[in-house]
This record gives sequence, C-alpha cells and structure tokens, in this order.
Amino acid sequence: MKVLVTGVTGQLGFDVCRRLEELKIEYKGVGHRDFDLTDGDKVTAAVEAYRPDAVIHCAAYTAVDKAETEKDTARAVNVTGTENVAKACRAVDAKLLYISTDYVFDGTGAKEWRPEDRRCPCNYYGLTKARGEDAVQANLGKYFIVRVTWVFGVNGNNIIKTVLRLGREREVLRFVTDQIASPTYTRDLAALLCDMIQTERYGVYHATNEGFCSSYELAKETLAAAGITTCRVEPILTRDYPTPAVRPLNSRLCKEKLTENGFTRLPPWQDALGRFVKELNER
Repeated sequence: MKVLVTGVTGQLGFDVCRRLEELKIEYKGVGHRDFDLTDGDKVTAAVEAYRPDAVIHCAAYTAVDKAETEKDTARAVNVTGTENVAKACRAVDAKLLYISTDYVFDGTGAKEWRPEDRRCPCNYYGLTKARGEDAVQANLGKYFIVRVTWVFGVNGNNIIKTVLRLGREREVLRFVTDQIASPTYTRDLAALLCDMIQTERYGVYHATNEGFCSSYELAKETLAAAGITTCRVEPILTRDYPTPAVRPLNSRLCKEKLTENGFTRLPPWQDALGRFVKELNER
C-alpha cells in the first residue's frame, strides 16, 4: 500500500507519517511548499506521478479568526484545494481521507452531534470545511470524512502548549467554561486514521479522545499533569472573551459510528493529555 499525506508539517500530518513508518507502510509526505493545493493541474500531476492507494488530506487553512477577513484564501485552500485533491484521487482510483471539524455545526444545545446531523457552520472557517466535505462527496465514492475537535500534538502550536508556557510565566490564567468539546491527541488520532485507510468502511465519522470538557477544565488538568502549582486557572464565559469568529459552545461529537464499523475508539482525553505532557518532557 502507498499513502500520500498532505499537511506533513502540521500537527496531525506529522503524526500520521510517524504512524505509517511504525506500520512499515510506504508513504510520501508533502507540505505547502511542494504541493500547492490551489493549483489543480499541479495537484493532479503530483498524485498521478506517485499513484497512491490512499490520500490522507490533513492540509488546511486553520486560522479560524483570520478566516473571517481572509475569506478568499480560506476558501481557496479548504474548498478549491480539497476539490482538487478529490479529483486527483478519482483520476488514480485512490481512497481519500479528509479531515474536517466540529465547526461545521452551529454548537447549540447540549446533545452529541451525530455524523448525519444537519450542518450549520457558525463561522467562515466552518463553512469552508463543510464545503470541502461537499467537494469530497461530489467527486468520490471511496472516501472517509473524519471530524475532529481541539487537536494537540508535538509538532506545532496548540492550547496545551500555550497553557504550559503561560502557566510557567504567570500566576493566573483565564479560560472559558461554556465551550465544551473533546481534546484530541494527534498520536492517537493518527493510529485510527492509518487503520481506517486499510479498510473499505467508507463514510463520515467523528473521532476524538473519549470524554468532554471545557477549556477551563482542560487548562486545570494540564497544569496538574505537568506538576505546575504556581499558577491557578480562573473561569470566564465566552462573552467575556470576544473573538472575530464565533466559537461553537457545544462541540460534543458522537463516536458510536466508529464502534459500529469495528474501529477502536480513542482513549480518554485525560490519559492522552498525560502521555502528551510526558512526550513533550522527553523531547
């Protein structure tokens, strides 16, 4: 099996490549410097030259707040770029695994969002990811769409690293209590994705570490896991911390479809956090 991984310089792409190496699966990782998603001809040429059996499409425009003003760029990467990858996969009969987001939902209520629930993005970034999903489904039958939340890994910036850095510099941190989701460790997620592409159990999935929390609870747990006792975390509400892009309050994703299709669900987020902090300390 040959796998092409986009977004290799990002958190998830990095760990997907690490996992493929562990599995001894042949792969090629590409970043934005050598794989311009917005150029359809170049994408097709690159995919046809490598002729992968599967593409794991991790690359994306993820600057959520900037997307509100950089709409053309966000759309070019997340919509046109994804459509280009999907068409290239169709040309070589390759499977496509597309990484999407909880931001395709509006974040209302308190129920767990199911993969088949109606999408209603609450910000422009979410809209572009939803349109990326549409592009995949319009061009391919052999696809996996995997929605994730609050991703963290060793290769890049994330909320965990921010909490650890600020927790060592400050006496007080403030995080919101009314945004609920699941932290997702890219090491765990990558293992699932690499298992997934070796099957033909296509469809739309939700995949996060088990359990839900607020960013306030996550920050407290992060400081505890790192043994940082000189900083405390204070709760605030989303309205106390306005941002250019609206954030969903409820990002609880239902993962039952993973179980129904024979995939192993990810460990609890607290377990993942502990392993991540240990990995950072060992680097």
